Amino acid sequence: MADPLRKAPELLAPAGEPDAFHAALAGGADAIYCALGNDFNARRMAGNFTPESFERACRAAHLAGARVYAAINIIIQNDEMECALEAAALAWRLGADALIIQDWGLFFEVGRRWPEIERHISTQANIHDARAVRWCGEQGAARVTLSRELSLDEIALIARTGVEIECFGHGALCFCYSGICLMSSFFGGRSANRGICAQPCRLPYELLDGRGEPLLVSGRDRPLCPKDLCSLDDLEALARTGVGALKVEGRMKAPDYVYAVISAYRGALDDLVAGRVPAPGADADRRRRLKRVFNRDFTDAYLKGGSGDEMMSYDRSNNRGELVGSVVFSEQLEDELRATKPVGGGRTRLRRHGRARLRVALSAPVGAGDLLEIRPSSDPAQYFTVHADRNARVGDEIECVGVRAAAIGSAVRVIRSQGALDDANRALSRPIARKRAVDVRIRARLGEPFAVELSCPEIGVAVSAQGRAVEAARTKELQEDELVEHVCRMGSTPFEPRSVSCALDSGCGMGFSAVHAVRAEACALLEQALLAPYVTRGRSVTRGQVVCHGAGPVTNDLSPCHAASPCHGGSSEICALVACPEAAEAARAAGAERIYAAADALAEGAWPADTIPWLDEVCRAADHARLDACVISGDAVAVGTISEFAHAVRMGALPEIRPCIPVHNTSSIAAFEHWGARAFWLSHEITLEQIKQLTACAHVPVGAVVSGRVRVMTSEHCVLQAAGRCIHDCVRCTLRADDIRLKNIDGRLLPVRTDPHGRSRIYSAWPLDMTPHIHELSQAGVTRFMADCTLLEPGRTAHAVARIKQACEAYRAGNRPAEKEPNTTSGHLFSGIG
Repeated sequence: MADPLRKAPELLAPAGEPDAFHAALAGGADAIYCALGNDFNARRMAGNFTPESFERACRAAHLAGARVYAAINIIIQNDEMECALEAAALAWRLGADALIIQDWGLFFEVGRRWPEIERHISTQANIHDARAVRWCGEQGAARVTLSRELSLDEIALIARTGVEIECFGHGALCFCYSGICLMSSFFGGRSANRGICAQPCRLPYELLDGRGEPLLVSGRDRPLCPKDLCSLDDLEALARTGVGALKVEGRMKAPDYVYAVISAYRGALDDLVAGRVPAPGADADRRRRLKRVFNRDFTDAYLKGGSGDEMMSYDRSNNRGELVGSVVFSEQLEDELRATKPVGGGRTRLRRHGRARLRVALSAPVGAGDLLEIRPSSDPAQYFTVHADRNARVGDEIECVGVRAAAIGSAVRVIRSQGALDDANRALSRPIARKRAVDVRIRARLGEPFAVELSCPEIGVAVSAQGRAVEAARTKELQEDELVEHVCRMGSTPFEPRSVSCALDSGCGMGFSAVHAVRAEACALLEQALLAPYVTRGRSVTRGQVVCHGAGPVTNDLSPCHAASPCHGGSSEICALVACPEAAEAARAAGAERIYAAADALAEGAWPADTIPWLDEVCRAADHARLDACVISGDAVAVGTISEFAHAVRMGALPEIRPCIPVHNTSSIAAFEHWGARAFWLSHEITLEQIKQLTACAHVPVGAVVSGRVRVMTSEHCVLQAAGRCIHDCVRCTLRADDIRLKNIDGRLLPVRTDPHGRSRIYSAWPLDMTPHIHELSQAGVTRFMADCTLLEPGRTAHAVARIKQACEAYRAGNRPAEKEPNTTSGHLFSGIG
């Protein structure tokens, strides 16, 4: 074991409802993140908290020495900003220690109105390098939650910025970088950026080559499904990076999951801080606890700098539990007749139910009541479950009755642990989830008031209660051990003694009822002292000035640094995002006035001098050299991350905000203009009515992508690896040159492209075609119209640009535009997201 850590990272637990909060506290969390209400957080399907339950939870946490963070971590629509601000203020008044925010408009507004509120940047903001973290700190962020994809070396580099950082340590991994995923909203209208992701990445897909032939290896039919993150093996290295908080994902998880995971990491972190080797069996017990609550198997590939097959759960997306043995005997029995009554009433009927006797040889212990999954090796889809009827050890064989026979050697897993449920239920049954350790000083001097002092020196809080003057004993002399015992009977209070010192004169006498009264008063005073910082909040954070939607800048005292009035009217500009110089020439010939190209494309071939870089939606430290070279003082550049935005502003370039930095409200418009934005490209998740509100206050051009395939996912993991042919040399990979597509369960085909750096991008099944609505968009204030020709060859590029030109000319002439092309979509222009 290395030297003890000076300070462990904060262990940050999830809580989707009050019981999970109680379990997190009982398990040893230093802080807990949760949501007040169901409207503005990334887990809107969780139970979440009412104002009353949130206030109770904050009180319990603060008395136990834990912090509470309120998640308001979705994009905020323009007409929601007032309610979101009221929710933020209410959470703070009720006891939240900080707010976790994704939306830049909300982040800006909270800081402007209530600078005393601590703000944390959500992982949904897509932050993954030191430059972006430093910029967030400059804008007032107290903490930044990093993308899950970063390595230990990257985290250590970012930690040196001086801005506190938080990183994920355990739980589910998204396939796409968080905050830029549109897959769920484009295939069902449930947006991940609005807290209602349908998790399409967990579904089966076929991987097809350009001829439509399948590429997938057998057993790899879920090419977008990662395993869960587990950092237990990396905990010391992670802690030594200087990360401020270790976050556990899981606000949709049950209390037994929260308790098991948090208690496992608590024990491991405590061992690290103490510099001690785990007690015999402790490490194995922690790992077993993690395996016996929901998991898709574990990976730490990202932390190690990897992103290959080792991190994927290709064969299944549900709970794997822990492998505990295999079937060694199986015998089909006679069917059993059972009486069943149809749902909704009706006559009871007898139905046949299959039965089989099975014997399982154990490679790991099981407990009575454990739910076992038996997955036949001959047909894994026909898995079934049974219960263990007794405790059994490694090497034992247990018998059970299942619904069907299973081949010898079929895997047996514990997918629900009765022991984990029992542990969580015991924790939930405690009236106080976790008691706070306090130092106790007792003073009983003859002729002086009897006094009990309780203190928490780690936070500088101490209180003292006094009783009557101590008198000489009339009968029995007071003994020190008796006095200490009675003072330390803290019972139903939220405290327990950590250390005790007692100054007792000989010959003192005192009734224990008087001792109890002083102790009770000291406990009450300590409660008041610990909660005092939160009591006055209602006076300082009140309902702020309401945003004036669609009526110019957000505030009178903040104006953009480069314009004086909203940018309305003027002629429209036809734009094209193209893949190669030949396509740029074709687009220009078809009428494009502004040509954009990705950084990787610009590195090859002879491009027109005025081509505008369209920078990536990912910018890690290793990306700086190739992306920063595209940022030139005085020139336009479309930025896809906060890092690139900050760099462009510092270099004196003219940054345009790409759609992957979501701008859904006038507060975001005003904030980014103030920070230096020179144009906006609208989010693909915004409606026409919402566009009208945003353009009304914009002082810079606002553009819309009106045709082409929408990028719906960007992943650090290369989708092509599911084909089992990776040569670990992306530049020379021949599969990259093919027209690879994913086929979903509905038969839709999603184009896939992997760049030279191994990142995959997945595109929508149907191309956008909003050209018939250019007249409406123009009237709404949009002045730039883009054809996204990323996947098009020069001929199709020219066609796409020509359609936009014709639609613009039709609008100016008052003529009807061409009809929408077949097999295309208008996206969310008329159908908003949830």
